Amino acid sequence: MLLGIREELNYEIEKLVKIHNLSYMDAVLCYCELNGFDEEYVGSIVTKNPALKEKLAVEAENLNFLQKTDRLPI
Repeated sequence: MLLGIREELNYEIEKLVKIHNLSYMDAVLCYCELNGFDEEYVGSIVTKNPALKEKLAVEAENLNFLQKTDRLPI
């Protein structure tokens, strides 16, 4: 089964997070390094992937890289 680049990126990032216990930001950078991709290229793909984008945003907010947004408790 062939996956689109967004689905493959999401799958590989999730795999790196789970197997190597990395943060999402570290997993994206690791993915870029392992596959020889430019971070800006992968960033343009991440912006089109709402699930991964949200996970990165939450992580960035927790690290105070982004201003915290209001969220409903789940």
